[in-house]
Amino acid sequence: MKNKNVGFLITGISIVIGIIVLIFNLGLRNIASQTCNHGPTCSMYGTISLQTGVSLSIAGLILVIGLFLIFAKEPERLIIKKLRENKKKLDISGLDNKEKKLIRILQEENGAIFQSALMERLGIGKVGLTRLLDKLEAKQITERKRRGMNNIIVLKD
Repeated sequence: MKNKNVGFLITGISIVIGIIVLIFNLGLRNIASQTCNHGPTCSMYGTISLQTGVSLSIAGLILVIGLFLIFAKEPERLIIKKLRENKKKLDISGLDNKEKKLIRILQEENGAIFQSALMERLGIGKVGLTRLLDKLEAKQITERKRRGMNNIIVLKD
């Protein structure tokens, strides 16, 4: 289940808890008003207020956790994992040998690899790899994604 869906579920549960707490405490106030002879100075009203405050604070905390999960950004490692999981069969029949080798390396690495590691595995220089990647990007097979001082080469969906 995705974090966002869990966040919606938790938010909904916290709202239901808040409503239940308010209804329950309203009932307690009615009971206290009927049974207490001291009027508004009765100690039961203070206890009910304290219970309401604590209960609503807990429901509010659960609500904040749910909202955090809804609006939290997915960590980059999960994005890369999803990219790796979304492998598909590519038609590499029209590619030359170096392009095919690059695609095979990307598939072995589950769809993503750093450009420097790819350069070492292919045994070609920076300029040669850049030209090769330019060709594959033009054919919309791969994509370069900037990560700090490095590039990650990713197979396109």
